[in-house]
Amino acid sequence: MTRVIADISVSLDGFVTGPGAGPDNGLGTGGSALHTWAFSDDPDDRRFLRETTARSGAVVLGRRLFDVVDGPKGWSDEIGYGAGEVGRPAFVVVTSSPPESMRLTGLDWTFVTTGLPDAVAVARERAEAASSRQGRDLDVVLMGGGATVGSALEAGLADALTLHLAPVVLGAGTPLFSGGTPRPLVRRSVTATPNATHLTYDIV
Repeated sequence: MTRVIADISVSLDGFVTGPGAGPDNGLGTGGSALHTWAFSDDPDDRRFLRETTARSGAVVLGRRLFDVVDGPKGWSDEIGYGAGEVGRPAFVVVTSSPPESMRLTGLDWTFVTTGLPDAVAVARERAEAASSRQGRDLDVVLMGGGATVGSALEAGLADALTLHLAPVVLGAGTPLFSGGTPRPLVRRSVTATPNATHLTYDIV
């Protein structure tokens, strides 16, 4: 069964970027510490990244995050979705208007202009089609940014939440949570490494 998994790295004080984030400084000042785990040689970090990338049938991201990964300092053939794993699932971007041009033309991009619920529905269709081709269940992954993940949780679009809790306090930046409806979670797994604590919750 295809599930929708919100998956994002976050600081101890709840930020998914440092201050000053933008296309030329995607993670903001100090924000690279959030993703140290994704580039580490720790076997548990590597396993977590490899398994997450392998089960990604489609990935949803917001326009601001797209502009970062498609920007001159964004993804490359060596470093892309899944960091060193460089996964190539279908990507679905929530945006008010598609870009006039893009750098990452070698990936499968779909731009949805009718809102996040429709983007998740499109991604689910793509993930289910990939599941049929591969003969195994694949997920929809909501990779961010913070506003996209937060909106998905608020709208009840996600089945599970995975947080990679980085051992850093950023002090400012893009918050993951900024109010909203209380929502109970059930912890499914926790894996601690020197670089992050990987927490997965089912959303009730």
